[in-house]
Amino acid sequence: MNGKNHLLITFSVIFLAACAAPELLAPREGAVPPGASLEGNWHIQPESLRSQRRIREAIRKTDGIADDAIFGSRNQQDGISSRSRGNGRVKGGLVYVFLELGESLKVSQTEHALFISFDRSVVEEFRFGENRLVSVGQAQAQRVTGWEDNALVVETLDRNRMKLTERFRLIDDGQVLERTIILRSREGEEEIVVQLFDRVVE
Repeated sequence: MNGKNHLLITFSVIFLAACAAPELLAPREGAVPPGASLEGNWHIQPESLRSQRRIREAIRKTDGIADDAIFGSRNQQDGISSRSRGNGRVKGGLVYVFLELGESLKVSQTEHALFISFDRSVVEEFRFGENRLVSVGQAQAQRVTGWEDNALVVETLDRNRMKLTERFRLIDDGQVLERTIILRSREGEEEIVVQLFDRVVE
């Protein structure tokens, strides 16, 4: 084997190894910034109600699977996360099953975690500084959660490299909760949807 062929084979092995290496999410800051609190009761703004359709479109554009695999089997009383939760035939990303939606959010915050109740039914727990495996049915994903300035960022990455990023922060002097949802396909294409929630004073 001459030197040129040896070099080509070596490069090919390195390239294939790099392609095969799974993507991993970097850990995030777990300490709560001074004064950062998302706690409260929140109700979605009328304009953001329309984001439901946009989120569906974002999933279609980034999941890499047929629409009927996502929306074909659906309980009418459940949200996105209760739709077809994956089976061995699905070849695309399944990270959308980890996305919870609701018109009313109740947010509780402790020193170590954030709890969000969606429409008084499903409760999501986000642990500050977490880097762990989460699962819904057969779908599994890596999740990291942490703070960037006063925004809480939650990243969820499935084994097919589809990624869901959620960013929560307060705007308008703390009277509005902004939730940014980013769905990224395995090819790196991104779809972004922003939801705004008004603080509910009881």
